[in-house]
Amino acid sequence: MSGDRVRTNIRTATEPTVFEYAALRVVPRVERGEAMNVGVVVYCRALDYLGCRTHLDEKRLLVLDPALNLDGVRAALRGVDALCRGGERAGQAAAEAPGARFRWLTAPRSTIVQPGPVHAGLTEDPAAELDRLLDLLVR
Repeated sequence: MSGDRVRTNIRTATEPTVFEYAALRVVPRVERGEAMNVGVVVYCRALDYLGCRTHLDEKRLLVLDPALNLDGVRAALRGVDALCRGGERAGQAAAEAPGARFRWLTAPRSTIVQPGPVHAGLTEDPAAELDRLLDLLVR
């Protein structure tokens, strides 16, 4: 009987596991309180997964603020991507575990690109969940 308990605690790739995510949003003019979702960051500790996807609808953003620095927004999103991927482009953060990088990416900040609140869910495939959330929250 104790063997059954041990087996039920072992997660396999086919069992749903907890993941966390946050939308990335552009806030062109903080004083107006307007924001547009431009990406999603997903972290799954059990599968050691950290990923992000972005979709920048420049025409919609320019409706919110015609003077918006799109090059700055693109650069900020490239930074998010580099941090998610790790490696040399991530700088010192590359040495951090995926969970620490996710926490850094989702920490509140007052820049043009801001993370939304962190939410949790269950998934068998965090990469597929990332695509689903991008379609649901951004596109």
